Amino acid sequence: MTANELRQKFLDFFKSKEHTIIPSASLVPENDPSVLFTTAGMHPLVPYLLGEKHPAGKRLVDAQKCVRTGDIDEVGDNRHLTFFEMLGNWSLGDYFKEDAIKLSWEFMTEPKWLGLDPQRIYVTVFKGEDGIPRDEDAIGIWKNIFTNAGISSEIAGDGEVIKENIRIIPLGKNDNFWIAKEIGPCGGDTEMFYDTRPDEGAFNGKFSDYVDNFRLIEIWNDVFMEFNKTADGKYEKLSQQNVDTGMGLERTLAVLNGKADVFETELFQPIFDKIKELSSKSYEPEAKSYRIIADHLKTATFMLADGVIPSNVKQGYVLRRLVRRAVRYGKQLGIENNFTKEIAKIVIRMYSNTYTELRENENKIFEELEKEENKFRKTLEQGLKEFENQKSKIKMQNDNAKLKIPGKVAFDLYQTYGFPLELIEELGREEGFSIDIGEYDKLFKEHQEKSRTASAGQFKGGLADTSDATKKLHTAAHLMLAALRKVLGDHVLQKGSNITTERLRFDFSHPEKLTPEEIKKVEDLVNKQIQKNLPVVCEENTLEEAKQEGAMGVFESKYGEKVKIYTINNFSKEICGGPHVDNTSELGKFKITKEESSSAGVRRIKAILE
Repeated sequence: MTANELRQKFLDFFKSKEHTIIPSASLVPENDPSVLFTTAGMHPLVPYLLGEKHPAGKRLVDAQKCVRTGDIDEVGDNRHLTFFEMLGNWSLGDYFKEDAIKLSWEFMTEPKWLGLDPQRIYVTVFKGEDGIPRDEDAIGIWKNIFTNAGISSEIAGDGEVIKENIRIIPLGKNDNFWIAKEIGPCGGDTEMFYDTRPDEGAFNGKFSDYVDNFRLIEIWNDVFMEFNKTADGKYEKLSQQNVDTGMGLERTLAVLNGKADVFETELFQPIFDKIKELSSKSYEPEAKSYRIIADHLKTATFMLADGVIPSNVKQGYVLRRLVRRAVRYGKQLGIENNFTKEIAKIVIRMYSNTYTELRENENKIFEELEKEENKFRKTLEQGLKEFENQKSKIKMQNDNAKLKIPGKVAFDLYQTYGFPLELIEELGREEGFSIDIGEYDKLFKEHQEKSRTASAGQFKGGLADTSDATKKLHTAAHLMLAALRKVLGDHVLQKGSNITTERLRFDFSHPEKLTPEEIKKVEDLVNKQIQKNLPVVCEENTLEEAKQEGAMGVFESKYGEKVKIYTINNFSKEICGGPHVDNTSELGKFKITKEESSSAGVRRIKAILE
């Protein structure tokens, strides 16, 4: 089965079960500063999981592009990826556990769909923790399903050993409880695993060992969202029970086609062919370099298509790191000329029928990759000079028997010039140098810890929490955009926003600094609308009709056929996912605290409500 067939079968199956197909959201979360990238299919749907009404209804299905960056340094092994696609079906307060599990089973096992062998399927459920009880409902539903398929299904004990008739394994929060962030919608889940090597005989051992050695591979996860975790760590019942499921496209494709890992599938092979052509080195001895280049440049291509530009902060920093890491490993394969654009061409050819934004932005993608690659090659040259200096110093201070590069020198070359440890080791070996690996590892781990802490702590709150303060600032942002267009002109368009409970930050297209008079005019216009006590009216319509009515909209690719349009009098009309206040009288006084440049042709405003 091809990737396109798998993706389409999933969408068609759930469409036949009265689900509306919705498009993938951008990789850059709109109005949610709590994370850098869309990390899961649920991410763009958080407001609807918390009770907002979705324009497309209560049953949804999608293929969502995702990026996870916590394990960049692990990419290169046989399973870690930064970019992946998550196939998901959603019930927003409609069906719950029984229907969700039955639908999963039907899609997995029916010959018309995936046709997987029921005898090779094993499942985990939430065993209960933190005052939340064991999921007896899911256990009962699975027992019935296995019985109807003629399969005995016993439940594993606390030792989590699977043998004989054991099919259902209860696991704790770390394995079978899903929450996307520190707070928000969450719940226990049930996960489905497939036995990829039945020829090895009957199971008799710990479940996790079979997962770790890739005999049992997880292919689907049904999350039963019953709770909202609050900032003080409490689990409150949601106003509606939701189902959020996820099937990883790459992993499932590998299982369906009997491949050992995702890198053997058609989603990587064309990229590997191009790397071989560029480097003249074979895949087998250089598998790690091949995988890193393919994964990182695929991810970079998708990020660039969604408007991320290489920089030293936030999303741009991650993009820069991915491109540079790919270039370094290309260098290790002997690729001396610029090549990132050539890989991007393959990625665009592979995916553009599904994700049209790749083709639409291809010139921008190529231009940014060329620019970044040129910049980095200069940095690498400087790094090589620094490396030569350090070697000379060490040689002067030691005899040939003690030629050791200090861990700090190696780490500084990594951090400042982007040299991977492998490259430093390789360059050192040529002249009989070794590296103080212990000191390097210590510094590297400290660096990773700091990076993760910074990423986790940098983005607090955000629109996803739907608090009153956030709703107010979000509504004020609508008024401000309308005011900016009235004061500065129709060329003003939203380029991004970041809204916390304390303030709103808003980027918009405009070529020059605002004058104090223009800032005052914008503030006055917004405050005038607030004082009028205007209702904030929400209606639903098709995207085409919304545009004809003159509604503003950002990131059009993420909207489905039906959209929500929020209107404030005849002043503001925007396509938006919410949430908003009911009346402008709730907002208080609007004040712009800062106006500055964001990037070329883009200005940034920070504002508060007093």
